[in-house]
Amino acid sequence: MKIAFLGTGIMGGHMAGHLLAAGHELTVFNRTRSKAEALISRGARWAESPRLAAEGQDVLISIVGMPDDVQEVYMGEQGVFGASDPPEVVIDMTTSTPTLARTLAEAATARGIASIDAPVSGGPVGAESASLSIMVGGDTDAVARVWSLFESMGKTVIHQGGPGYGQHTKMVNQILLAGSMIGLAESMAYAEAAGLDPAKVISSIRDGAAGSRALTDFGPKILKGDFTPGFYAKHYLKDLGIALDEAARMDLKLPMLALVQGFYDRICRQGLNQCGTHVLSAVMAADQGSEQASRALSGLKSAGQ
Repeated sequence: MKIAFLGTGIMGGHMAGHLLAAGHELTVFNRTRSKAEALISRGARWAESPRLAAEGQDVLISIVGMPDDVQEVYMGEQGVFGASDPPEVVIDMTTSTPTLARTLAEAATARGIASIDAPVSGGPVGAESASLSIMVGGDTDAVARVWSLFESMGKTVIHQGGPGYGQHTKMVNQILLAGSMIGLAESMAYAEAAGLDPAKVISSIRDGAAGSRALTDFGPKILKGDFTPGFYAKHYLKDLGIALDEAARMDLKLPMLALVQGFYDRICRQGLNQCGTHVLSAVMAADQGSEQASRALSGLKSAGQ
């Protein structure tokens, strides 16, 4: 297929690379061209705007930062929907709002285009290894036409329902992650306060009932003081806000989620928005009086992370 790919950052660069490897003809756009150079060197064509990237393509895929970015990419002055010869199918893989996914689907339908929302989980490691979980919302026929593209980028691909259902499923994922992150942070704080060796503790519990991806992936990084992002704290704060807004629309109260959002709001206001989500552990440890965690946070702030 002829595919336009918008957003070639920490996730999109790997995902687009898998499509190139599968033999598709790729046109790319990113706000910072340097992040697309690796794909261009492999044969991808560069476009100067989302609209120009969309021209004459079979499919367009986007994975950008925030819902406002999604809206600009599709409906802005140089957006995809301004193309004179638009793609037959557009797929937004950004974690965005179910409401915006439905709005995009309506706008696309009015232009004779099929729109799919397909957010992902698995982080940069999953993107690089093509083992992402892809949560798909959209028209059944349109989804079937691009299914092979999803299989090139992910391992678990499930069609959840109509427009917006992929985004709703991603919110379920982010709510579960919130519980994992605060549980990890509190458990590590307890281990330190009790005088345990945290590395031994992780080895003891990771394969038991309390084991989780958060513990396996982030536990060793926390012990090393490595808070480089696989997923930015600022993006997770965005997701928590989306989940709480959608819950409010359904008259659903999620007290744990609201608590975790408060922590990430503080993390971002303290200038740690560029850190990985697991920086929550250091923040909670510092709150408990850990000098080591306090020094680590001071260093992160000084470095502008």
